[in-house]
Amino acid sequence: MTQVDFHFNAPDKWLYISRLLRKANAQGKRVGVWCDADSGHRLNQSLWQLAATDFVSHCLITDSPERVSRSSIVMAEDWTALRQLPKLDVYLNLNHSVPSDLNQLARLIEVVGPEDEDKVNARQRWKHYTQLGFVINRYDLAASPAA
Repeated sequence: MTQVDFHFNAPDKWLYISRLLRKANAQGKRVGVWCDADSGHRLNQSLWQLAATDFVSHCLITDSPERVSRSSIVMAEDWTALRQLPKLDVYLNLNHSVPSDLNQLARLIEVVGPEDEDKVNARQRWKHYTQLGFVINRYDLAASPAA
Protein backbone atom coordinates (compact mmCIF):
# COMPACT_ATOMS: atom_id res chain seq x y z
CA MET A 1 0.00 0.00 0.00
CA THR A 2 1.35 3.41 -0.95
CA GLN A 3 1.88 5.88 1.88
CA VAL A 4 1.41 9.54 0.98
CA ASP A 5 2.76 12.21 3.33
CA PHE A 6 1.41 15.74 2.97
CA HIS A 7 3.47 18.46 4.64
CA PHE A 8 1.21 21.53 4.82
CA ASN A 9 1.91 25.19 5.61
CA ALA A 10 5.62 25.21 4.73
CA PRO A 11 6.40 28.92 5.24
CA ASP A 12 9.57 28.73 3.13
CA LYS A 13 8.76 25.80 0.88
CA TRP A 14 12.17 25.48 -0.79
CA LEU A 15 14.14 25.67 2.45
CA TYR A 16 11.79 23.11 4.02
CA ILE A 17 12.17 20.75 1.06
CA SER A 18 15.96 21.09 1.21
CA ARG A 19 15.97 20.23 4.89
CA LEU A 20 13.60 17.32 4.30
CA LEU A 21 15.92 15.98 1.59
CA ARG A 22 18.93 16.48 3.88
CA LYS A 23 17.13 14.40 6.52
CA ALA A 24 16.30 11.65 4.01
CA ASN A 25 19.93 11.63 2.87
CA ALA A 26 21.14 11.32 6.48
CA GLN A 27 18.86 8.27 6.82
CA GLY A 28 20.47 6.70 3.74
CA LYS A 29 17.39 7.18 1.55
CA ARG A 30 17.48 7.97 -2.17
CA VAL A 31 14.75 10.29 -3.33
CA GLY A 32 13.27 10.74 -6.79
CA VAL A 33 11.91 14.24 -7.28
CA TRP A 34 9.26 14.76 -9.95
CA CYS A 35 9.32 18.41 -10.99
CA ASP A 36 9.23 20.80 -13.90
CA ALA A 37 12.39 22.60 -15.07
CA ASP A 38 11.70 25.74 -13.01
CA SER A 39 11.09 23.79 -9.79
CA GLY A 40 14.18 21.69 -10.43
CA HIS A 41 16.26 24.85 -10.82
CA ARG A 42 14.81 26.35 -7.63
CA LEU A 43 15.43 23.14 -5.70
CA ASN A 44 19.00 22.94 -7.00
CA GLN A 45 19.64 26.51 -5.83
CA SER A 46 18.07 25.80 -2.45
CA LEU A 47 20.14 22.65 -1.90
CA TRP A 48 23.31 24.66 -2.57
CA GLN A 49 22.23 27.11 0.15
CA LEU A 50 22.56 24.44 2.84
CA ALA A 51 25.72 24.55 4.94
CA ALA A 52 28.74 22.84 3.39
CA THR A 53 28.55 20.16 6.08
CA ASP A 54 24.95 19.45 5.04
CA PHE A 55 25.72 18.83 1.36
CA VAL A 56 23.24 16.52 -0.34
CA SER A 57 24.35 14.96 -3.62
CA HIS A 58 21.77 15.70 -6.28
CA CYS A 59 21.46 15.69 -10.05
CA LEU A 60 19.11 15.66 -12.99
CA ILE A 61 18.08 12.35 -14.46
CA THR A 62 19.61 13.57 -17.74
CA ASP A 63 23.10 13.76 -16.16
CA SER A 64 25.61 10.95 -16.71
CA PRO A 65 24.45 7.49 -15.60
CA GLU A 66 27.36 7.36 -13.12
CA ARG A 67 26.31 10.63 -11.51
CA VAL A 68 22.68 9.53 -11.36
CA SER A 69 23.62 6.24 -9.70
CA ARG A 70 25.72 8.04 -7.06
CA SER A 71 23.33 10.86 -6.22
CA SER A 72 21.00 10.78 -3.24
CA ILE A 73 18.49 13.04 -4.96
CA VAL A 74 17.51 12.62 -8.61
CA MET A 75 15.27 15.24 -10.23
CA ALA A 76 13.25 14.55 -13.36
CA GLU A 77 10.50 16.06 -15.46
CA ASP A 78 9.64 12.62 -16.84
CA TRP A 79 7.81 10.57 -14.19
CA THR A 80 8.08 7.34 -16.19
CA ALA A 81 11.87 7.67 -16.50
CA LEU A 82 12.14 8.49 -12.80
CA ARG A 83 10.10 5.41 -11.84
CA GLN A 84 12.40 3.22 -13.94
CA LEU A 85 15.47 4.16 -11.88
CA PRO A 86 16.52 1.42 -9.48
CA LYS A 87 16.93 1.86 -5.74
CA LEU A 88 14.81 4.95 -5.09
CA ASP A 89 13.24 4.72 -1.63
CA VAL A 90 10.97 7.76 -1.64
CA TYR A 91 9.42 10.06 -4.22
CA LEU A 92 8.70 13.77 -3.87
CA ASN A 93 6.06 15.36 -6.07
CA LEU A 94 6.67 19.05 -6.81
CA ASN A 95 4.10 19.19 -9.60
CA HIS A 96 0.49 20.27 -9.26
CA SER A 97 -0.74 17.03 -10.81
CA VAL A 98 -0.84 13.44 -9.62
CA PRO A 99 1.82 11.13 -11.04
CA SER A 100 0.62 8.12 -12.98
CA ASP A 101 1.55 4.52 -12.29
CA LEU A 102 1.73 4.58 -8.52
CA ASN A 103 1.74 0.78 -8.35
CA GLN A 104 4.27 -0.66 -5.93
CA LEU A 105 5.29 2.82 -4.82
CA ALA A 106 6.09 2.64 -1.11
CA ARG A 107 6.11 6.33 -0.25
CA LEU A 108 5.27 9.65 -1.89
CA ILE A 109 5.78 13.06 -0.27
CA GLU A 110 3.90 16.25 -1.08
CA VAL A 111 5.00 19.62 0.32
CA VAL A 112 2.46 22.44 0.28
CA GLY A 113 3.39 26.08 0.71
CA PRO A 114 1.21 28.98 1.85
CA GLU A 115 0.10 30.05 -1.64
CA ASP A 116 -3.59 29.56 -2.44
CA GLU A 117 -2.83 27.88 -5.78
CA ASP A 118 -0.57 25.37 -4.02
CA LYS A 119 -3.28 24.60 -1.45
CA VAL A 120 -6.05 24.20 -4.05
CA ASN A 121 -3.95 21.81 -6.14
CA ALA A 122 -2.92 19.87 -3.03
CA ARG A 123 -6.58 19.35 -2.09
CA GLN A 124 -7.23 17.88 -5.53
CA ARG A 125 -4.26 15.53 -5.21
CA TRP A 126 -5.35 14.53 -1.67
CA LYS A 127 -8.81 13.66 -2.99
CA HIS A 128 -7.31 11.58 -5.80
CA TYR A 129 -5.02 9.66 -3.43
CA THR A 130 -7.97 9.05 -1.09
CA GLN A 131 -10.01 7.63 -3.97
CA LEU A 132 -7.11 5.28 -4.73
CA GLY A 133 -7.24 4.05 -1.13
CA PHE A 134 -3.76 5.20 -0.14
CA VAL A 135 -2.70 5.76 3.46
CA ILE A 136 -2.35 9.53 3.91
CA ASN A 137 -0.42 11.21 6.71
CA ARG A 138 -0.93 14.92 7.33
CA TYR A 139 1.81 17.04 8.86
CA ASP A 140 0.81 20.62 9.66
CA LEU A 141 4.06 22.57 9.73
CA ALA A 142 2.37 25.57 11.34
CA ALA A 143 1.86 23.40 14.43
CA SER A 144 5.31 21.76 14.56
CA PRO A 145 9.01 22.66 14.25
CA ALA A 146 10.75 22.48 10.84
CA ALA A 147 12.47 19.29 9.64
